[in-house]
Amino acid sequence: MVLNYIWIGFFVVSFLFAIVQLLMGDTTIFQKIVDSTFDTSKTAFETSLGLTGVLALWLGIMKIGEKAGAVNVLARMLSPVFSRLFPDIPKNHPAMGSIFMNVASNMLGLDNAATPTGLKAMQQMQELNPKKDTATNPMIMFLVLNTSGLTIIPTTILAFRSSYGAAQPTDVFIPILLATTVATLFGIIITCLFQHINILKPSMLAVLAGLCAFVGIIIASFGSMDKDTMGTVTAVAGNAILLSVIVAFIIGGFVKKINVYDAFIEGAKEGFQTAVRIIPYLVAILVAVGVFRASGAMDMLINGISWFVKQCGLNADFVGALPTAFMKPLSGSGARGMMLEAMKNYGPDSFVGRLSCILQGSTDTTFYILAVYFGSVNIKYTRHAVACGLLSDLVGSIAAIAIAYVFF
Repeated sequence: MVLNYIWIGFFVVSFLFAIVQLLMGDTTIFQKIVDSTFDTSKTAFETSLGLTGVLALWLGIMKIGEKAGAVNVLARMLSPVFSRLFPDIPKNHPAMGSIFMNVASNMLGLDNAATPTGLKAMQQMQELNPKKDTATNPMIMFLVLNTSGLTIIPTTILAFRSSYGAAQPTDVFIPILLATTVATLFGIIITCLFQHINILKPSMLAVLAGLCAFVGIIIASFGSMDKDTMGTVTAVAGNAILLSVIVAFIIGGFVKKINVYDAFIEGAKEGFQTAVRIIPYLVAILVAVGVFRASGAMDMLINGISWFVKQCGLNADFVGALPTAFMKPLSGSGARGMMLEAMKNYGPDSFVGRLSCILQGSTDTTFYILAVYFGSVNIKYTRHAVACGLLSDLVGSIAAIAIAYVFF
């Protein structure tokens, strides 16, 4: 229901802004918006089409791991930790293993592995769902963990900074890690409050403290590395982990004497079906975002904030990076474009250039994840998922701005 109102709101606001633009003399505004609807619907289909091969591969591998018992082993290992965040999932349920693989892939910046394992986790949680059209508490917690975007190694952002000629491309590494950690911790806490999970229990406090400690270790390990060393370590670690998972699942299936090839084909078929199923949801959300952007509503919002901040006598240096923050919940590629535009216009080593990178890495694309994950299992009623996801985005963006002022 919330998505319904948000979706309608995008079109209504965009239409009103288009009328204003027309009255101000822009006779091409309606053409721009119509072109945007066709372009973004095409992009949505191409995105889903591009996911088909990756989904088929990883859901095939996951099916091998599931039949070999590897996913169950992961579930048993993680049960003491994840059972606190997902109390409604039965102990040692395979969904725990899929959730872990998704979260681990996101933390390592392995997007190609994260989406398929996330979709698998959603399908497994849907099997436990008594109301098939309504999001459950575990689904919402899982979504918030994804939208808060805890990424330990922001490889893509560092690569873009290097290509744009930043003097020290890795100088945003620790700020990004701090901002995304704040967003994730807040996301967990606010979702626990919505779901009446007692965060003051020693077990829950231990989970949150463990997350902080883990991030602290990563900061200590990577903080002193130069650009080349960090790039080498992250590339080798990420690829080695992916290959190790594939080989381990295949060998495990062989040892368990299952037909590995047939298991892969079975899972790959599920991947193809999932890719087709999410097309309408992607078209719906990306077209709405494209119309909002093409109407000039986004630019008007940025200019209004800039004026308000200046009227309050505050430092408005951060406003130039806000387009990245506003686009991030709506579109990953759109936010990336805003980040690159900021680095091009202001310079990669400027305050705005650095802040746009931190904002890009602090959270993930909330509405895209909502559309893909909930759409894959036909969830219509998202309950408090949108509120928790957007609040995490907001806190992550505020943290990014504050941290940028501290560091730069």
